[in-house]
Amino acid sequence: MKRKIFVIILVLIAIVAITAVWAYQMFYGEAVEERVTVVLREDESYTEKLSKVKSSVVYPIALELYAKRINLDKGIEAGAYTFNKGMSVIEVARTLKFGVDNSVRLVINNARTPEALASKIAMQIDADSVAILSTLRDKSIIKEMGFSSAEAMFSIFLPNTYEVYADISPESLVWRMKRESDKFWANDARQAKLNALGMTAYEVMTLASIVHEETNVADEMPRIAGVYINRLKMGMPLQADPTLKYAAGDPTIRRVLDKHKSIESPYNTYKYVGLPPTPIAMPDMSAIEGVLNYEKHDYIYFCARAEMDGRHNFARTLTEHNKNAKEYHRALDKLKIRK
Repeated sequence: MKRKIFVIILVLIAIVAITAVWAYQMFYGEAVEERVTVVLREDESYTEKLSKVKSSVVYPIALELYAKRINLDKGIEAGAYTFNKGMSVIEVARTLKFGVDNSVRLVINNARTPEALASKIAMQIDADSVAILSTLRDKSIIKEMGFSSAEAMFSIFLPNTYEVYADISPESLVWRMKRESDKFWANDARQAKLNALGMTAYEVMTLASIVHEETNVADEMPRIAGVYINRLKMGMPLQADPTLKYAAGDPTIRRVLDKHKSIESPYNTYKYVGLPPTPIAMPDMSAIEGVLNYEKHDYIYFCARAEMDGRHNFARTLTEHNKNAKEYHRALDKLKIRK
């Protein structure tokens, strides 16, 4: 009899031990087999939100039990939750309870090409530059947005800091930038300025990219923009040196020569009247505002100053401009800058 009781006790101990190990494994063991992001929406109920998360873990019942224990049913914040491989049910539940900041402050600025832009973005979010560039060059997206090329679509990327989820997909990011651009240009004051200019937002971005490449001096941008707008109104070629550098594929050119002016390219604004087909860089906000608030004057020429201080001399006549240009070229010769 004693032996039978002893056996029963051993069996019970074994059952308790196995149950304890099983329970420990359910709550503390690896519940997430691979990294996953679950997006929970504002319009979803607690049950719907929890159900989404349960489908991503190995022990869904354990998650539901622990969720009740920590009163998770009082509410789960909407958002994108990323659960890393190896997380336990308790870690998942606590992430839902206390939230996790999966957002990043994405800085968009200073990129001359889609390739450069993709590289900069890839350093700030989870997607790699190849995937981002592939999205920027996706013909179906480009067409749906109403553009002709990735270079043209480049115009929707306004320089700013945006809060996004680190694991945002490249396609979602591009559409986010489109919405931000549409919102920026829908502003009544900007619409009035576009109407006064007789230009589209795309044309302003294209001209602003040239102004941006011409100078880093913000207070000169409205005056330079005014020169180009005067030329556009006159039907005079823009003769913008930055467009030649773009056509040549070499932004480091310091001295524009006749060989550059003879390049056969729609970006050669010495040969072709009007704006180039796409922006040649991402303009900063100073350049965009410089075009929208261009200075009204009668200058039609400008040239970098011989002092090489980043500023320019402006002229109303070709004779005056040639004089300024001669002084500048003399300064280049003195510094032995040949190209």
